[in-house]
Amino acid sequence: MADQTKLDERCINTIRFLSADAIQKAKSGHPGMPMGAAAMAYCLWQRHLKHNPAHPGWPDRDRFILSAGHGSMLLYAMLHLTGYDLPLTELQSFRQWGSKTAGHPECHLTPGVEVCAGPLGQGLSNAVGIAMAEAHLAARFNRPDHTIVDHRTYVIAGDGDFMEGVAAEACSLAGHLCLGKLICLYDDNCISLAGSTALTFTEDVAKRFEAYGWHVQCVADGNDLAAIDAALHAAEKEHVRPSLICVRTIIGYGAPHKQGTFQTHGSPLGPEELRAAKENLGWPVEPAFFVPDDVAEHFRTVLTAGEAKEAEWEKAFARYAETFPDEAAEFLRRMDGELPEGWAAGLPVFPADPKGISTRKASESVMQVLAQHIPELMGGSADLNPSTISWLKGFGDFQSPTRSPEGIQGAVGGEWGYGGRNVHFGVREHAMGAITAGMALHGGFIPYTATFLIFSEYMRPPMRLAAMARARVIYIFTHDSIGVGEDGPTHQPIEQLMNLRAVPDLTVIRPSDAAETVEAWRMALQNNGPTALAFTRQELPMLDRTQCASAEMLQRGGYILWESVSGIPAVILIGTGSETHLVLEAGKQLAAEGIRVRVVALPSWELFDAQPVKYRETVLPPDVKARIAVEAGIKLGWEHYVGLEGEIIGMAGFGASAPAPVLYEKFGITVAAIVQSAKALLRRRQGG
Repeated sequence: MADQTKLDERCINTIRFLSADAIQKAKSGHPGMPMGAAAMAYCLWQRHLKHNPAHPGWPDRDRFILSAGHGSMLLYAMLHLTGYDLPLTELQSFRQWGSKTAGHPECHLTPGVEVCAGPLGQGLSNAVGIAMAEAHLAARFNRPDHTIVDHRTYVIAGDGDFMEGVAAEACSLAGHLCLGKLICLYDDNCISLAGSTALTFTEDVAKRFEAYGWHVQCVADGNDLAAIDAALHAAEKEHVRPSLICVRTIIGYGAPHKQGTFQTHGSPLGPEELRAAKENLGWPVEPAFFVPDDVAEHFRTVLTAGEAKEAEWEKAFARYAETFPDEAAEFLRRMDGELPEGWAAGLPVFPADPKGISTRKASESVMQVLAQHIPELMGGSADLNPSTISWLKGFGDFQSPTRSPEGIQGAVGGEWGYGGRNVHFGVREHAMGAITAGMALHGGFIPYTATFLIFSEYMRPPMRLAAMARARVIYIFTHDSIGVGEDGPTHQPIEQLMNLRAVPDLTVIRPSDAAETVEAWRMALQNNGPTALAFTRQELPMLDRTQCASAEMLQRGGYILWESVSGIPAVILIGTGSETHLVLEAGKQLAAEGIRVRVVALPSWELFDAQPVKYRETVLPPDVKARIAVEAGIKLGWEHYVGLEGEIIGMAGFGASAPAPVLYEKFGITVAAIVQSAKALLRRRQGG
């Protein structure tokens, strides 16, 4: 280890063996990556990263993402050593119940962790969103001689990250957008969990990223601090292209019998190999979790430097606030996640109309009003603006200012550059989901995405992580049923709604008309986690709300839309989304025949299930067993509301290619079918 001091060596070995000791104690984990990447992490955190461990939420801190989240002990070691609120006892409780050191990093759990990383490629893709967030805020708020947004996003990623398709999508977009403040260190150790990368991964990553438009450097020795330091300095001087630094490391470095092998990737070293590694690197075998005094003192200089950097920023922000008080107030509001006053003013009102409009079209009208009042609302679609109708008109295109809009079709209009609020994600649903989670977790944004509901399949992994991270992202899904029509079963979502409803802490809302669409947006913006909005392609009647309950009741997830008489009904019909008006018409036909009927709108299971038991039983009295649920999707799950004695009208298989009305008729999702099913159900119950 030439070109570094003995103290540097001790610091790097402290990182290695804190990691290895914690993993050995837990009898679970991935020691190879922390041991091999310790030198690059030390160089980055000690010499380059702008952060204040005493205040992890400082707005202008650099962001660090460990995309290779299986190496989480590397991150925990750095957080502990540099002074974050992560005491040694937490490292000693690695992967144990109640600890802050989970097997993979979780941002809501551990101070200093920015995203929920672990599934490979996701953290790197989150980082692209974080870099986009920084670029937009800098364009929006910085002024000549007054810079309050100026930070970088650093990533350590591994071979697995670059194998995953989501990273390819995100990094391609990052190159197009010229995100010069995004810097990725590639832990290039040629080993994956199952063996050498030569088994599956022989492409030239450096050339691939050059083709993406990245600035690429290579460091031949992962223990060469001087070379890593120089590469980071060069990357920081590159203002246009994102940077990739390929660092050739040795996985499990120091373990004499296992270094360089896949045996160190996903299993503890074992007592004998751990002892041998410590002896090999001249480290005390005992005690475990040893941190030399001079090492602790050296690492804590980061804390002092970080406090000074934040104090300097606070002074700069105070000067900014004197000159630009409105902008300063808006910046703080956005970073605090508070909606502006009057944000819901002027939302459209939709009168009753039997022809109506599609809920995707109603959503467009709502979005244009919201965009005027909520500057943090920013996002776009996966090349589907004309179909999802999800642009923010006149609010510009988020693009690199180095590129010219001349001759480019599809621009939204308004500002062209990092100040634009319409993001063109391209056909990259997977990356779109991960990027918007990164934007939300950066702070200062309520990002949204838009695509067809069927393509939520591509976005499912980052949506799950966004729910885990409690990221406030709004997912717009249009073409939400067999109502897609002629595009056929490849584009008709059947199981997707239930798939999304299965995700903990993801709120799914499927409004039944334009008025409920307004309320769905209102709910989504006030939600403290992610929300999926499912909208129709086809037109839906706008219900006569003078005869039905107010759409504001959507806030409770489910409500009594209409009933023939007050009191306990004989049968309850439950509808959601585009099927609600069918259920309502069926209910009125049954009532005309003297049957006591209640129609319940249930646009959001999550919101309804969160209501007090008393309210839920008022809507769905437990004594009324005759219940029918209607939704143009799979039936699985509706038993939760109709029980084993009720009926479910829905899809038993894939759809078909035909006009939407024909499909509803052929698959038996009609008013007549609902009426017939209700009468049959009542006869069975009376016969019983």
